[in-house]
Amino acid sequence: MVQTNERPRPYPTVPLTPLTVPAEEAADRARAFHDVMARRRTVRDFDTRPLPDGVLDWAVRTAATAPSGAHVQPWRFVVITDPERKRRLREAAEAEEREFYDRRASAEWLEALAPLGTDWRKPFLETAPAVIVVFEVHKGPHTPRPYYTKESVGIAVGLLLATLHQAGLATLTHTPSPMRFLNEVCERPPEERAAYVVPVGYPAPEARVPHLHRKPLEDVVIRL
Repeated sequence: MVQTNERPRPYPTVPLTPLTVPAEEAADRARAFHDVMARRRTVRDFDTRPLPDGVLDWAVRTAATAPSGAHVQPWRFVVITDPERKRRLREAAEAEEREFYDRRASAEWLEALAPLGTDWRKPFLETAPAVIVVFEVHKGPHTPRPYYTKESVGIAVGLLLATLHQAGLATLTHTPSPMRFLNEVCERPPEERAAYVVPVGYPAPEARVPHLHRKPLEDVVIRL
């Protein structure tokens, strides 16, 4: 590859087309969105019924609108629906999770997890009709150097979860550690590093979730 000192050309510009919301409606719209998102919960019990056509594509399209450092867009979304591949994913993930719960996790960490009732068993990786594995794309032979990779991918996953919730679907953010086994399961190159595993589906009719309370506004905002 020939190295040059030529600076990249700036992006061409187009007129901004902002979402125009009357000032008197702004707070009501923000509250309406909050009221929907406040019902979002992490779900571990999924129904096996299939997902509506197109919903995952639109969710990934929305996630990919996230801002990213230098607009490199350092993400890859692997959508798994094949039962055999989901089985392989579950087996590999449970092997890592068993090691985590038995040996790697500190007593303090296990104590924090205890009220949630989680353990190494991850049946949702098989029962959910789809699993989205989100990879960070790092510099490689055919990929540019990314900037603020974790921040960019984290924002994209937030949009992904919000879109799926808006579509009436349940999700869970699973982060087994280490995650290198996901490259083999998903057939991805070394420059891609798994960051999130997101099962997607309808909650099972008998699904229950912990009765949790989110911090009040005055505990999370500081006005200066």
